[in-house]
Amino acid sequence: MRDSSLDDDFDGDRPPGPDQAVPATAVIDAQGIVTGWSSEAERLLGYGHDEVVGQPAGQLLGADTAQATEWFLAMPFGWGGRSVLRRRDGRHLDVSVRIYPSLDGHGRPQRLIVVSPVDRRHWGAVDSVVEEAFDQSVLPMAIFDNELRALRTSKGMEREAGLSEEQMRGRRPSEILPGDAGRAVEHGVRRVLETGESQDLHLRIRSPATSAHRSWTIMLSPLADPLRRTPRVQLTAVDTTEQYLARERLALLNELSTRIGSTLDVSRTAQEMADVVVGTLADFVTVDLLDPLFRGVEPKAADPGVALRRAAQQSVLPGLPESVTPTGELDHYPQDSPPTFSLVTGRPSLHGTVDRAIDVWAAGDPGRAEMLRRHGIHSVMIIPLQARGITLGVAVLARHRRPEPFDEDDLQVAGEIGARAAVAVDNARRYTRERATALALQRSLLPQRIGPQEAVEVASRYLPAGSGAGVGGDWFDVIPLSGARVALVVGDVVGHGLRASATMGRLRTAVRTLADVDLPPDELLVHLDDLVAHLAAEEVTEPDGENLVTDLVATCLYLVYDPVSRRCTAASAGHPAPVLTTPDGDAELLDVPPGPPLGLGGLPFETAERELDPGSLLLLYTNGLIATADRDVDTGTERLRHTLTRPARPLEAVCDTLVGLVPDPPDDDVALVLARTKVLDASQVVGWDVPAEPAAVARIRAEVSRRLAAWGMRDITYTVELVVSELVTNAIRYGTPPIGLRVIHNSTLIVEVSDGSGTAPHLRRARVFDEGGRGLLLVAQVTERWGTRHTQEGKTIWAEVALAEARGGGLRTGA
Repeated sequence: MRDSSLDDDFDGDRPPGPDQAVPATAVIDAQGIVTGWSSEAERLLGYGHDEVVGQPAGQLLGADTAQATEWFLAMPFGWGGRSVLRRRDGRHLDVSVRIYPSLDGHGRPQRLIVVSPVDRRHWGAVDSVVEEAFDQSVLPMAIFDNELRALRTSKGMEREAGLSEEQMRGRRPSEILPGDAGRAVEHGVRRVLETGESQDLHLRIRSPATSAHRSWTIMLSPLADPLRRTPRVQLTAVDTTEQYLARERLALLNELSTRIGSTLDVSRTAQEMADVVVGTLADFVTVDLLDPLFRGVEPKAADPGVALRRAAQQSVLPGLPESVTPTGELDHYPQDSPPTFSLVTGRPSLHGTVDRAIDVWAAGDPGRAEMLRRHGIHSVMIIPLQARGITLGVAVLARHRRPEPFDEDDLQVAGEIGARAAVAVDNARRYTRERATALALQRSLLPQRIGPQEAVEVASRYLPAGSGAGVGGDWFDVIPLSGARVALVVGDVVGHGLRASATMGRLRTAVRTLADVDLPPDELLVHLDDLVAHLAAEEVTEPDGENLVTDLVATCLYLVYDPVSRRCTAASAGHPAPVLTTPDGDAELLDVPPGPPLGLGGLPFETAERELDPGSLLLLYTNGLIATADRDVDTGTERLRHTLTRPARPLEAVCDTLVGLVPDPPDDDVALVLARTKVLDASQVVGWDVPAEPAAVARIRAEVSRRLAAWGMRDITYTVELVVSELVTNAIRYGTPPIGLRVIHNSTLIVEVSDGSGTAPHLRRARVFDEGGRGLLLVAQVTERWGTRHTQEGKTIWAEVALAEARGGGLRTGA
């Protein structure tokens, strides 16, 4: 039955016709079934009332009935828009649709559909404008159907693709755009058709017209029909090359800040700059620096024609085929060349290979001209490297693989890169100068040569740390002591640089001074600890408030070996324990109490004693020998001990093996002293107990004379008798029993007189009428040296008498 209420809204006398702008109405229930159909709807679409009522509304859209009905039901109340309805005769009609809520006679919801035909004359004019705008759009635009074929393209698309619209029509994106870009767009179009969702692509596409790469943001948008299906996809492309290049330059500068200056080496810093720039900004880069920089010297103002040293170069091509000067060699630029101009004026410059400046440069340098021609270099930038107002060198950037030439933006970025690299190079130069100064100071404070020792055979090594760490405060020493003994010392001042080297020199001097008074190892470290504490207290703060130092801390190992008793006495101030290798090849760490580091103050040190077999090997070393970046102390110590468990070899060969355990260059300073022990034969040492009475002096003097005669030393008998008489007489007169005399025959003749008194004698000037006071003065005049050492039982006065000529005998080593 017809719903007559619908007819009341319209004038039935109006002439029918599909093109008349007469509203028509229909009613659809909640299931999408047509329940009302007006007479205007009949005239508009040609369907009779009985043909439509009771049928799904979707058939009016001329598509799949279920999907079309679903579209009607999905539209919200109040929705209005354009749609296409199918007339009974099969033609399609553009209409304006509006949907309103309504209730049927039973109060159930329904939808009132109001349809008006579109004014074709008006829309035709609008469509004409739209078509014209699409055709003439400067933006690359295209429309693809559901088979991925191009239907329409804009003038901008024709320009960028290098194809006419006729050539592109019917082609897929992969057949229009080159390479990976075409495949990416085609995949994107397919995704939009499948999902109905827009896609944005960011691509680098090579222009067929210029061969240059440009950056594009490609927006793929669905073009939906009234059923919200996506039978077509619109492509719109926006050129984002400038934004891409800006981001690329910013990323390059960010990368530059992290990669340049990672080391304090001039050449490495220059190479880091070349590595960063090649592939991102240039195809070939050279970095030339003034030669004094490599020695840490601040260069003077550059003169035209000055020679530059090739510090670094890099290329996108393997093997650096564009290079005409090897790295490390001098390169001479003509006075009228762009690099010389940039070096002298401090201004960057941008050139094409057709520039007159490049022509003049190439004319004066045939080798470089051939390189430009062979590799097709078409664009060049010259960048001065300046820091603190001083030009340090020049960088040359060239392009031959990238077709686009350098522009002013590239020149600005390159200038920023050059400025940052120059600061890093100057920092490396200043560090090189400080390191060379510290290293020279340190080497001057270390033993220049270790002379032959009576008690041990010695070899040593010192290796400064790599350039990144700086010169440290590691040191060693070998100090001859009285009684044919020897002191072996090794120490390490915490820190690096001039301060560490200067402190090391002061400590080494202090140790020699303290060793000269024959202090036991533990007492010597106590005095050294006090010295370090005083040095730390004397550290000052600069006027700007920057404290030059933090804590002054050092470690030290002091070891004394006596070839007569074969006893080794050692004390440590926080230093690694020495390694002892016995003659049969067993290596072990000497059990020396570690003690606190020097500088803490107020803490005691302990000694350890060990009797050594003849030919034993002692190794004293600093922490750099066992601790590296990839090896902890325990692992390094075990490796060191294992290295020393080998048959006896020359000490120099052993030192070379030990040096091979550390990286090259070392992570930290390395100092080591290797000593093979000797012993004195019993026939070379003789001793007497001396009664505490003056009459014993003559008897002792006679005994000594007989021993000298047995040793074949009659030529020094008078001198030795004089020394024995003076020292024994002083012991009897001023000392306390027991009194002993020991004479040692070695490279010198050593006379030692000991007594139970702790009072040490001293030289004094006797007056004219004084009966005494001249004994020690005589001893000092006729001997090489003399001195006093304190023991637990008292003291020993010793003197060394030079032999008239070299004689046989001497120390022997173990088998």
